[in-house]
Amino acid sequence: MYMPKRKVLFCYTFLQGQSDDSSDEGDASGDTEMDFLRSLFSRTLGLSPGEKVLDELTLDGVARYILSGKCKNIICMVGAGISTSAGIPDFRSPGTGLYANLQKYNLPYPEAIFQIDYFKKHPEPFFALARELYPGQFKPTVCHYFMRMLKDKGLLTRCYSQNIDTLERVAGLEGEDLIEAHGTFHTSHCVSFLCRKEYSMDWMKNQIFSEDIPKCDSCGSLVKPDIVFFGENLPARFFTTMKMDFPRCDLLIIMGTSLQVQPFASLSEFGMGLFGFGGGMDFDSDKAYRDVAYLSTCDDGCMALAELLGWKAELEEMVKREHALIDSKDAKTKDKEANQSSRSTGAEAGKSDKTE
Repeated sequence: MYMPKRKVLFCYTFLQGQSDDSSDEGDASGDTEMDFLRSLFSRTLGLSPGEKVLDELTLDGVARYILSGKCKNIICMVGAGISTSAGIPDFRSPGTGLYANLQKYNLPYPEAIFQIDYFKKHPEPFFALARELYPGQFKPTVCHYFMRMLKDKGLLTRCYSQNIDTLERVAGLEGEDLIEAHGTFHTSHCVSFLCRKEYSMDWMKNQIFSEDIPKCDSCGSLVKPDIVFFGENLPARFFTTMKMDFPRCDLLIIMGTSLQVQPFASLSEFGMGLFGFGGGMDFDSDKAYRDVAYLSTCDDGCMALAELLGWKAELEEMVKREHALIDSKDAKTKDKEANQSSRSTGAEAGKSDKTE
């Protein structure tokens, strides 16, 4: 399922074992890794017609395929569009996207806020933005919990995410379920190659909200969340896991991404343009046999598919239950912080009385 700009859902169906011969390729790193991925996708997605898996190129056809028992390995590829209903802006939507609203940081150009060289010289804009968007201030969406349901039902092979908001983890996906292609706030490291000391999410959160620039307590260098900036390498696990997952994928669901950003864009460079309309997907030509587009928001698309699968009530109950748990946890945290603040104020008042 795929919804670039939150408007469209794409589904791909793969034959089990369709490209088993690719599993031994691409042992080298760098360009060889990407060459392997291009080759893998050119065969797995197919540049020539293959066997038809769906009985109908509609969301109903996708639902029947999932329920048939033949669809056992589902991969989700997701981007910022799945989090916009949680209140997190995407990057590129005109007017509302993140890049369109960075004027207050006086950047030379919007993308500079995620450029590693710029960050090392001017870390202040990034950490100011991080205070606004920091994980823990937002709830997962219907789309996040739909992927959680796929996991719980034993159908999710992996979620490949371009997002750094950690909402997949909040929804219940664990480290083994996820490839966070653009990194995560879950951990942080010192930027010095000679140090690389690791810091926890709680440590980084305390630093960011105290409005201090995080510095390593071992060497004094900057500490950066483990999100992938422009100019940095992708996580090695992105490449190694791709080799295992895609040859056995039965259904690829793409949501909330325009597929214009690396690394997802590079997966389709071989003969498929930007993996977009007319590039390698075929929804309505006479030769169409595999791909399905569903036009909707990400949440509506997931709910529509859940209804066709007979999972709608279960999904609605999961969202309601999990959001209530988050609200309860937040309330307890706020009460604890208020009590600590009250005790601190009382202690200061007691000291003042004794000195008078």
